[in-house]
Amino acid sequence: MSSNISSKILNFVKEFWIALSMRKVGVVGLAMFLGLVIVAVFAPYIAPYDPYARSGAPFQPPSPEHPLGTNDIGQDILSELIYGTRVSLFIGFLAAAIGTLVGALVGLAAGFFGGTVDNVLSALVDIWLSLPQLLFTIFLAAVFIKMKGVPMIYAIVIAIALTSWPAVARVVRSATLSIKERPYIEAARAVGLSNLSIIFKHILPNISSLIVAEIIYRASGAMLSEASLSFLGLGDPTTKSWGMMLHYAMARYAVLLGYWWWFLPPGIMISVAVLSVLFMGLSLEEYFNPRLRSS
Repeated sequence: MSSNISSKILNFVKEFWIALSMRKVGVVGLAMFLGLVIVAVFAPYIAPYDPYARSGAPFQPPSPEHPLGTNDIGQDILSELIYGTRVSLFIGFLAAAIGTLVGALVGLAAGFFGGTVDNVLSALVDIWLSLPQLLFTIFLAAVFIKMKGVPMIYAIVIAIALTSWPAVARVVRSATLSIKERPYIEAARAVGLSNLSIIFKHILPNISSLIVAEIIYRASGAMLSEASLSFLGLGDPTTKSWGMMLHYAMARYAVLLGYWWWFLPPGIMISVAVLSVLFMGLSLEEYFNPRLRSS
């Protein structure tokens, strides 16, 4: 049993490597992403200071003691930057995973059952997609943040997830429609398998790689949304994130005062993180999405 699971995991990893290596941007994205993961995991050992503690005088420019200077209360910016990697990756992938799973369930139901179910769910997807995504995310984040008992960081995750699922639903619906017409699905119906058994035993395993690819692809947008919300002041002030660093830098007029070491590094890190995941996602989606592979 364990050897069978290990074999499946190994084959899964091999297939993903093949998908990434088909395009150079996929390999580049993987290298960038692994670098970010290493920084996030080993943040306590890499960061020169505690990012929440005052370690120098306020507004210090870059120096040997503080390679990226300090902020308005004397916290080390490099340490903030390193710890911010954790928040960006956590929110990005958790929000993308939730949004993708919701979209996958909607897409599976619409594609498999068709008819009225497909029409209703497709109309819901179209309505959801017609809403301005950033404004809708801001609205949802503000609503969830005000709810008692919901930690701010998870309120942001839920808000981002609820605005990212419709696009996934369309992709999964298209894949489901293609798989539903294959002979082994007809054979499963002939032997009397229920609809749920066919969905979860025959269709879902065949699109699992596509779902994982969508999670990775959607993580880039989720990280960008988190940075945007934090920049606008809807982030969690108790955590260190790149968006919150930009928020406080703008609030303290760092641009006007020429404190480039405060606002430029988090902007660069946001770009690197988003691009790394986007590069991987593009390669994976091109490989696993049947429409793209057949074109």
